[in-house]
Amino acid sequence: MAQSGVRGERTRRGVRRAGGPGRGNGSAPGTAQDPTPVAGSDPASDGGGSGGRGGSGGSRRASGGRRGRQRSGRRRPGRHRVLRWFAITVAVLILGTAGAGYLYYLHLNGNIKKGQRNSGESGVKKGEANADGQTPLNILMIGSDSRNSAKNVKLGGDKDSVGSKPRADVQMLIHLSADRKSASVVSIPRDTRVDIPKCTDPDTGDKYAAKNTIINESLARGGPGCTLATWQNLTGVYIDHWMMIDFAGVVDMADAVGGVDVCVRQNVWDRPLPGVGGGSGLKLKAGTHNVKGEEALQWLRTRHAFFSDLGRAKAQHIYMNSMIRTLKNQNVFTDGGRLTDLAEAATKSLKVSEEIGTVKKLYDLGMQLKTVPTSRFTMTTMPTIQDPLDKDHLVPAATDADKVWAMVRGDVSFDKGGKAGKGGASASPGPSATSTGPAAAPAGTLAVSVVNGTGGDDVAAVGQRATAVASTLQGKGFTRALASTAPDPQARTLVTYAKGAGAQGKADALSVATALGVPSGQVRASDDVTALTLTVGADWRSGAAYPKQSVPSAGDLPVSADAVHGADTGDCMEIYKPYRF
Repeated sequence: MAQSGVRGERTRRGVRRAGGPGRGNGSAPGTAQDPTPVAGSDPASDGGGSGGRGGSGGSRRASGGRRGRQRSGRRRPGRHRVLRWFAITVAVLILGTAGAGYLYYLHLNGNIKKGQRNSGESGVKKGEANADGQTPLNILMIGSDSRNSAKNVKLGGDKDSVGSKPRADVQMLIHLSADRKSASVVSIPRDTRVDIPKCTDPDTGDKYAAKNTIINESLARGGPGCTLATWQNLTGVYIDHWMMIDFAGVVDMADAVGGVDVCVRQNVWDRPLPGVGGGSGLKLKAGTHNVKGEEALQWLRTRHAFFSDLGRAKAQHIYMNSMIRTLKNQNVFTDGGRLTDLAEAATKSLKVSEEIGTVKKLYDLGMQLKTVPTSRFTMTTMPTIQDPLDKDHLVPAATDADKVWAMVRGDVSFDKGGKAGKGGASASPGPSATSTGPAAAPAGTLAVSVVNGTGGDDVAAVGQRATAVASTLQGKGFTRALASTAPDPQARTLVTYAKGAGAQGKADALSVATALGVPSGQVRASDDVTALTLTVGADWRSGAAYPKQSVPSAGDLPVSADAVHGADTGDCMEIYKPYRF
C-alpha cells in the first residue's frame, strides 16, 4: 500500500465503504462482506489502551452501523484525540449555563486564547438578514493534534511530532438556524482532498500558496483562519466564528459531564489483531451502556470495530447527541465546585476567533445553543467517495455534498420538523453588485475563458459543454469568450476573476454572471486565475441559461449524509465482525 506524504490513517484493503442499507455513493466494487484484517496497519495508529468494562444493558432499537472504508495506518494519533471535537460544544454549553459573577468572568477571560478569524483567500461574504431581521449563525469547530506541550505529549503520544505544526484532525460546522429553533452539524473527514486557498499565518507572517491536498493540512498552512477559508470556499457558506481545542483539558471536561448512554448491536472488543495493531480497548456486550471516564474515551477512539473513520464519526455523533440529552435532562450545573472546574477547563482549553474572545460572548453563544430543542439537533457527515487519485483519501461526492451545503446556505432545516429557509446570511454568499462600484467594461472587450467543470467524481463530464456556453456568451456580446480545453470539475458554477483586478474585475465578472443568470454569490476573486474565468459546474449540465436552483425541502437530506437525530435514543452501532466476541 502506498504511503501518503501527509499524516493520515490508511485504508485496509477489502473493507466495504461506509453505508449500510440504503446508503448512497456505495461500496467500491469487489469489496468483501466481512473481510478479515490484513497486515500493514501501524500498531500505534490507535494507541494501546486497556480493555474497557464489559457488561450488558437494555437493548434498544438498532438503526444500524455505518460501514466504511477501513482506514489504518501510519498516523499515531493521541489517545485522547477524538474527545476534542465534542469538548468544544461541552465548553460552550457550560459557559452558556453558568450564571457566575462578573469578577469570575473577568478571571475566565484571561484564560481564553484568541486568533484571527480568517487568514486565507475567500470570496464568500456575509449576506443580509432575512425579512424578519434574522441571520443564521455558523461556527466551525476544530480539534487540533498539537503536541507542543508536555501535557499534550503525555495525552497524545508521538514525541516525534513535538515542534511541528498541528493538523486539524476533527472539523465540523455547527449551523444554528436564523430562528434559533434548529441546529445542524456537518463533519468533514480529515482525509478529504480539497482546495486549500492561499493563506498567511497571522502569528508568523509566513505565506502559503494555494494547494490541493487533504483538509487537515489547512491548519498548518495559516492557522484556524486558513481552515475557515478552506471551508468557505468549499461550501459557499459564510462562517461567523471558529473554536479550536487540543488534547489538554478535554478528558476532565468529558468525565465531569457524567455517564452517557451508547449502544452496540453486537458484542464488541476493539483490540489488536494479527497484522492489525492498535485498538481502543472498548469491550461491551450487545445493548445499551452508560459510559464515562476511560470507557467513554474508548468509545470515542474506536475505529476498527466501527469499520472506519466514517464509522467512528457516526459513533461520535451518537455520543454527542446522547450527551446533549443528558445535559438537558439533568440539572448538572447546580454544583458550584463542579461548575467552577468545568468553566476553568473550558476556558483554558479553548482558542477562539478574536471576535468572540470573551466569556460574555461565549456565554451568549451558549445561550443561543440552549434554545434549540434536543429533537431539532441533526448531525451529519459530508457525503464523500474514494479519491480516484489516492484510495486512502476521500473527495466530496459532488451531487450529494452540494445538496447538503445548499441546505446550509439556504437555512433549510435538516429535520422534517422544521421549514425551508428564507435566506439570510448563508443563502446567497459572495459579492453582489453595488451602485457605488465601477461600471463593467464593454462586453466585447472582455476576454472570458469558459471551462468545462460538469464532470466530477461520481458523474461524467458533458461533452463540448464549454464550447456551447462560450457560444452563448458570444451571442450576448462577449465576443472574446473562448472555450478552454482544460477540465476543472466543480459542483457549482463559478465566475472567478483575478484578485489583483480589484473592484473593476468584480464588476466585469458580475456582468458575465448577470448575462447568464448565475447568482452573484457565485462570483469570486481568486489568486489562481489571471483572466476572467467561467467554470460551468455539475449544476449546469444543459441549457443556455443557468438553471434556477431549487431549495431543498426540510429534512430532505441525502441518505449518504448518514444523519443522526438528537431525539433518537435508539441509534446503535454495527460492529465489524473480526471485533465481535
